[in-house]
Amino acid sequence: MDMKTVFDKATRDELINRIGTLNEGSTAQWGKMNIYQMLKHCNLAEEMYLGQKKYDRVFLGRIFGKIALKNLLKDEKPMSRNAPTSPAFIVRETSGDVTAERDKWIALTQEYANYSNPGFEHWFFGKMTKEQIGQFVYKHTDHHLRQFNS
Repeated sequence: MDMKTVFDKATRDELINRIGTLNEGSTAQWGKMNIYQMLKHCNLAEEMYLGQKKYDRVFLGRIFGKIALKNLLKDEKPMSRNAPTSPAFIVRETSGDVTAERDKWIALTQEYANYSNPGFEHWFFGKMTKEQIGQFVYKHTDHHLRQFNS
């Protein structure tokens, strides 16, 4: 079976429908983020994948990045709970416009229909193929939707 990818329209539509169910009352099943922080975190990540923001590679990523990516994408298994992230993706402010952030996430997710970001380099994993990006973005999105029961 092929891995799910954000580049597949049906998969993207499914994610967008799930994102659409999020609201002020959505609560985390695990982790430290509230709904606003998670939405903002995911928007920062999408902006990176879509080439709107760039982050420098971290040292540990240069050593373990390729192995970690291979391990994450080896099967359909969802990302593990409380997976680490870069400080750049930790949202400190605890409140904001949940609806605006949710709508932005939907709009950014729709942009994968016309994806073009050759030479993309992830802050931890390094250079990724379009196929790897599609699969990882799906897993990251699914991870946070599961976190908030959507």
